[in-house]
Amino acid sequence: MKRDLNYDLGTKATDEQVENREKITGLFRKRPMPDEHLLSNLGLYMRSSALAKILFMNELYEHILDIPGVIMEFGTWWGQNLVLAENLRAIYEPFNNTRQIIGFDTFSGYEGFSDNDRETSVIREGGYTTSEKYKFYLDRLLALHEGNNALGYFRKYRLVEGNVIDTVPEFFKGRPETVVALAYFDLALEEPTRVCLETIRPHLIPGSLIMLDQFNSLEAPGETLAFKGVFGSKGYTIKKSKYLPDRTLVFIK
Repeated sequence: MKRDLNYDLGTKATDEQVENREKITGLFRKRPMPDEHLLSNLGLYMRSSALAKILFMNELYEHILDIPGVIMEFGTWWGQNLVLAENLRAIYEPFNNTRQIIGFDTFSGYEGFSDNDRETSVIREGGYTTSEKYKFYLDRLLALHEGNNALGYFRKYRLVEGNVIDTVPEFFKGRPETVVALAYFDLALEEPTRVCLETIRPHLIPGSLIMLDQFNSLEAPGETLAFKGVFGSKGYTIKKSKYLPDRTLVFIK
């Protein structure tokens, strides 16, 4: 069955701002430059909000530079954060082959809403799905980025497809030595978030960072309920991002 990629992503932009974005997209499609120049000039078409997300990823990476362990993302969507993490590793610590980057996703969108989750036009069954067989495309893309960086012959990333309720506990069964430096949560729903938090908790160390995408969110209360249920109110410090103030950073004590 063909997947629907025309789902609502939500926006706080005015009609005029949306129109300006559409005009930028039009100029992108009609760009008077060869494709080989495009990848070196993507900033021409990048909105401030998109740039803020890149600065945000850099902010997270800087926080874990002195912390050993892997980077995990729960809910990868198209995988941009994984590629950014790969290239930030190449910039900050090109010879750290223990800094594995692991992404978990169904690649078919949200599923399994509980009574504590709220379905919206954005967070709904099938929302944030990707193209069919997208995992293979993303795998190839990550491999090419990694191959272009130091120690490119040594694979340091992994993609895990499936429902995290099953895949995350299974992943750690055979890897008891794993230390998690950064856990990036963008699952929105209560049960998958809770299962992942419970699973990674024994693998966190002082200084480990958990990033919560929908903490204190009225539209997606499940993430906050899951975090409070697993961690309570002790054993961590918490603050918001300086680039994306609706994103929450939790530092394990």
